[in-house]
Amino acid sequence: MEKDASEPDPSRQRNGVVGVLYGEFTDTLNDRVRYSVSLTESALAVQRISSSPGRTKVVFNLTDCIGCRAYRGPDSADVGAYFTAYFYPFKRRWMSAGVARQRVEQCFRVALVQDPLANLQEAERWARAIRDASVLQAPRRDGVVYTEVCRPCRVMILVNPHSGRGQALQLFTGHVQGMLTEASVPYTLVMTEHQNHAREVVKKADLSQWDALVIMSGDGLLFEVINGLMEREDWQEAIQTPLGILPGGSGNALAASVHHYSQSPPAWNEELLLSCGFMLCKGLVGSMDLVSVHLASRQRLFSFLSLAWGFVADVDIESEKYRHVGAIRFLMGTLVRLASLRTYQGRLAYLPVKEAPKPPKGSIKVNHPPSSTPQQPLLCTSLPCRLFPNPSPNHNALHKHISTNSNHNTITNSSNNAITTKRPETQIDGKTRDPVDSLLPGLDQPVPESWTVVKEEDFVLVLAIYQSHLAEDLWTAPGAMADDGVIHLFYVTAGISRPALLRLFLAMEKGAHLACGCPHLVYERVKALRLEPISPQGMITVDGEMVEYGPVQAQIHPGLARLICG
Repeated sequence: MEKDASEPDPSRQRNGVVGVLYGEFTDTLNDRVRYSVSLTESALAVQRISSSPGRTKVVFNLTDCIGCRAYRGPDSADVGAYFTAYFYPFKRRWMSAGVARQRVEQCFRVALVQDPLANLQEAERWARAIRDASVLQAPRRDGVVYTEVCRPCRVMILVNPHSGRGQALQLFTGHVQGMLTEASVPYTLVMTEHQNHAREVVKKADLSQWDALVIMSGDGLLFEVINGLMEREDWQEAIQTPLGILPGGSGNALAASVHHYSQSPPAWNEELLLSCGFMLCKGLVGSMDLVSVHLASRQRLFSFLSLAWGFVADVDIESEKYRHVGAIRFLMGTLVRLASLRTYQGRLAYLPVKEAPKPPKGSIKVNHPPSSTPQQPLLCTSLPCRLFPNPSPNHNALHKHISTNSNHNTITNSSNNAITTKRPETQIDGKTRDPVDSLLPGLDQPVPESWTVVKEEDFVLVLAIYQSHLAEDLWTAPGAMADDGVIHLFYVTAGISRPALLRLFLAMEKGAHLACGCPHLVYERVKALRLEPISPQGMITVDGEMVEYGPVQAQIHPGLARLICG
């Protein structure tokens, strides 16, 4: 680095350029083409050496650089050495409007002397300097506190080969594998072989051997990983393992959210994968909220994305039959469910966030439908359900029936096709094992007076989400961040027409649904919630995975996990 910016080192100043390094190198294909190359703290500048005026200089921002390597050429008679820097800048798309990250490499031949070893050492010096400078130029957002993945990092990548359209492995080898090599990120690939395999792997793994756990799949595999980590005896340390996401499924909600948080232009499909791969290579780590979800049978799950009942849950589960078509399955499921729109009876209560910020300028405030009766605390025991006793502390094993269909990414129970993992909330000595849900009463107790109780009524959907996106193309909670400490609660009451509901979801593609002025849509920022279905049949999902149907309540735990992001 420079000793003093006001008095630059003369050895680092050439042609009016002040930098960390300066050199003149030849083109890799034509020795008669030479370039002047200067490395500053933030950029790599390349200019062709020519006697003609108006020489064009190209500047590469080190924020976009993921790595650089030095090497000898394939010809043993070649005394020169080479170094190649890998960039992923935003460039205009070839076939459509807008910009997206695209791969660019810059390669130079170093042949300063006739000594091959000396040339290689010089190439290595440049490669090391570019790598070190690019690490310091990782794309950070203002006001966000980051840590970094250890370097060199050791990454376990869990791939579900059957997720989405069954192309996760091909997407990894075609788009991500090369990036990791360019960034010098060593990794071990673990192919999941059956339902809950990822959960079992991380539950038993020696996490001291890994600096990050990365999921190449849909959101369901990360759900397994998080709950596997939280089931460990050392859960407090385990859940601090940085988690990364590479979109390989149908919904890819977290991947779309992470991309959105990086303040990058919208991206889908392979462009989204490239963006997430870029962030993995840069290795910035931020906090991520988790939500503790309690079911009627005293099962406790940890969620990173959403809790849904009604229309959203119906579409998610019923569209499984269209999984082979990829993300369009959700559109197909939406149209099918709109054709026979259902309503559900239930009770909803929540603990609102105090002093919620004013809505953005231009947005429309959405209020609760008027209630004709006083709001009273409601008891779960008034519902047609019963709470099951705590499982014995001696039964920590996973009690499940694994679906024989390897393409079906849900844990199944022979009676209701729901997640049924039993896990005690206390250890044998009675000490609390997991994070304490201080905001939640027992499901058989009334909610506290500080909660808001919605009048018992018919709902079309209830959705609690804690990321910005519900799918790649559904910007559901425009103001959400991974670590904002807020559950973003949406619900739609009965009486909404099919066209109006369709307009809401179409507007959600651009995050404009709250500005539609729909009287049936309610949005609240909450810390905890309770949902008590009254309708005897229905589906509830957590992170897109179906759980047992019945009373459920949840509380957010700010910053409990760590997420590789940008």
